[in-house]
Amino acid sequence: MVDTPDTPDTPTPASARPAEADRTDRPVYVIGGGPGGLSVAYALRARGIRAVVLERSDRVGSSWRRHYDRLRLHTTRRLSALPGLPMPRRFGRWVARDDVVRYLEKYAEHHRLEIVTGVEVSRVERTPDGTGWLLHATGGRELTGAAVVVATGYNHTPRLPDWPGRDTYDGEFLHASEYRNAKPFAGRDVLVVGVGNTGAEIAVDLVEGGASRVRLAVRTPPHIVRRSTAGWPAQYSGVLVRRLPVGLVDRLCRVQAKVAMPDLSAHGLPLPDAGLYTRVRQGAVPVQDVGLIDAVRKGAVEVVATVEGFEEGEVVLAGGDRIRPDAIVAATGYDRGLEGLVGALGVLDDRGRPVVHGGRAPKQAPGLYFTGFTNPISGNLRELALDAERIARAVTRTTPSPSRLPA
Repeated sequence: MVDTPDTPDTPTPASARPAEADRTDRPVYVIGGGPGGLSVAYALRARGIRAVVLERSDRVGSSWRRHYDRLRLHTTRRLSALPGLPMPRRFGRWVARDDVVRYLEKYAEHHRLEIVTGVEVSRVERTPDGTGWLLHATGGRELTGAAVVVATGYNHTPRLPDWPGRDTYDGEFLHASEYRNAKPFAGRDVLVVGVGNTGAEIAVDLVEGGASRVRLAVRTPPHIVRRSTAGWPAQYSGVLVRRLPVGLVDRLCRVQAKVAMPDLSAHGLPLPDAGLYTRVRQGAVPVQDVGLIDAVRKGAVEVVATVEGFEEGEVVLAGGDRIRPDAIVAATGYDRGLEGLVGALGVLDDRGRPVVHGGRAPKQAPGLYFTGFTNPISGNLRELALDAERIARAVTRTTPSPSRLPA
């Protein structure tokens, strides 16, 4: 059930409800209507607890709708489904962006989730009596919940480095979040900055879409893995090794890379010094190859040094080289954007990430949970599904008197 802010089911401001009723009729509020928020809402509902999803856009899955057109999951259909509803076989093994969106819409409908759209939560704090959580939301709303789950997403706020002189560049400049397809760049010289999965795929998309020249600016060479080898998805290996010691996984992956992957050192992509799992723990997942290796070996994608700044309309690369592309796509990542929401609670680390996630709540903030802020080697959607069950169990066990669904 998807509601707009003006429907009768819109959460009532705390100030408009009797104080006594607040303590016995408080739902669990889930902030964010993406896969993490929807799966938690289902898991809570399955335990008879009322969960209200607050989504700032007008539809569920808004971040997925904004991804570039060619995107497909790097995780398998079977291991990407959320609890309580398999993904249809017709989606294929590697599910396309539009099918992910269809699945999220169907998921909300199938489980009859209570979703309020057009409501953005700006701040979360403890209620004055310390028995629940107070959410400050759009239009001056103050919503009181028994517990809160923050599921606003890993890719929340586009991040752009503070490059000196960027205002002198007169070509087209956009963050990867604004990139849809290669059509506007046909016949043009394009620089892609950043070699995560997004940057790598956009570079390949530009080549296939007819860009006259594609360069890829790389600061730290990534680990590159095949999405699937002889029918065995890389995700399966990630699931198997996730609990093994980091050093052991690093050694296994290095041996595998030497056997299965071509040496791209001459093309500017040497094997990184740090091991694959070490890099994952630092927040850098490996790049799954969907055409980058061949494009680099053929010279269709030229690897260049990282961007240091801009001068007189030119891009200054590390080492001093200068180039003047027609357009720049900055695949420079995202920030979690949690500081304004929960920063005052002391629940974030020095990089703005939650100190705990899943079924654990911070010691100083019992009843506050986070999901979707890690990027595990075993697959993000799989982890979201597991987190949903953990959070639902924790809420059931530790939250006093959450609002219950009618029998």
